[in-house]
Amino acid sequence: MARGLEVDIHLVPGLHDEGFVAEALGNLAADELGRARGERLQWQVLRVTGAGGHHYRLIVRHPDHLLDVGLGRALRTTLSRLARFTPAKLHLELDRARAAGLQLVRLRTVHETVDYWHDDFWNWIG
Repeated sequence: MARGLEVDIHLVPGLHDEGFVAEALGNLAADELGRARGERLQWQVLRVTGAGGHHYRLIVRHPDHLLDVGLGRALRTTLSRLARFTPAKLHLELDRARAAGLQLVRLRTVHETVDYWHDDFWNWIG
């Protein structure tokens, strides 16, 4: 999948069934956004592991063209609204979306290492 818009999802530590919550948030947000815009979007929901633990990331792209700037703002707004849902409410919303045609994208784990030599910090030094 070509690189698209990336939004990190940081959940409360110790959240019960956090994998489901991240998967539901990512799928619901991307599906809702695609339906609202009338576009067929593609997305991945990732569990990103690294030296400092883990977090989740949603990557969204359009298969035919680059995404516009407003999509990132709309995606963050949608995620913020969905983040207030309880896990039970997420289950209900996910069931409703699947009945409406959502093709659930399963959570995938990736490992990310930070390359400090290519960090923007070194660009500021000169």
